[in-house]
Amino acid sequence: MIARRRSEHGSSLGKQRWVVERGFAWLHNFRRLRTRYERLPELHLAFMHLGCAVICRRMLGWPEELFV
Repeated sequence: MIARRRSEHGSSLGKQRWVVERGFAWLHNFRRLRTRYERLPELHLAFMHLGCAVICRRMLGWPEELFV
């Protein structure tokens, strides 16, 4: 059972749950991942990896001109 947000619980499930939900929300900001257009699972996985790489680059705060 997952505790509600901002409520006391001893299992510390709320911390990890929010991080995962935030990650999924970031991935859904990419149009090709929000609506699955590809029929092949390999292509969808490739776009998922590309989305994860873009999110990691943004989180690290690297200058954008290094990747253009």
